[in-house]
Amino acid sequence: MNKQFRKDEIKAQATTTKTEKQTLMTTAAALMAKPPATIQIKPPKFQKAKIRIRGDVPMLSNAMSSEARAKMKASQEEGTRARKMKRSRDPKDFHAQFRGSLHISREGWYGLPCSSFRNAMIDACRTVDFAMTRAKYFIFVEADGYDANDGTPLVKINGEPVPDERIGKLASGASDILVRGRFDEWWADVTIKWDADSLSANDIVNLLARAGVHCGVGAGRPNSKNSAGIGMGTFMVEGL
Repeated sequence: MNKQFRKDEIKAQATTTKTEKQTLMTTAAALMAKPPATIQIKPPKFQKAKIRIRGDVPMLSNAMSSEARAKMKASQEEGTRARKMKRSRDPKDFHAQFRGSLHISREGWYGLPCSSFRNAMIDACRTVDFAMTRAKYFIFVEADGYDANDGTPLVKINGEPVPDERIGKLASGASDILVRGRFDEWWADVTIKWDADSLSANDIVNLLARAGVHCGVGAGRPNSKNSAGIGMGTFMVEGL
């Protein structure tokens, strides 16, 4: 009796396995016969606008001069030997420091990096609960020209800089006299390109206005990475 029961059990298992195989084959055939899903990706729809802004407070330029980069490079090339050697301090050329702080285009006009305005707009997304990670894909600032020294894309700044002398903190924590270019009266036409499927022209104008109030541009701006700023670099939107 036990042998007969065992035979029946094996037969039942074989039947079940055969049924499962038939089901799997039927499912696979149905999937192969089904047409592949169609993915539709629309082409990017970008728009541009030139928006005039005007500084409502002075703006500090903060470029790194070619001389400062050359000294940094020489120090790094010498390695630890440079740190062990005692060097006499060269006289500081404050006028050269002032000129070196300015972004000057290949055509000779003053500018500010496009990234300054783009970063300000992306940071301003915090004030309207719009994801900054999305804004990085949607918002771009186009260059009016390029820095004659290092090729940085620039927005043209209209205004005349004057030397601004104040005590500042170096990366080492030591205090030093810093002389930078200050634009007391300035304005710019900022060309912005954006994804029109995600943002409207009105959104862009309002976001730039918020960037001008909450973030600012240049050294000493309210949204400075290392401090709360010194009341520099804010601006207002005048219109398209």
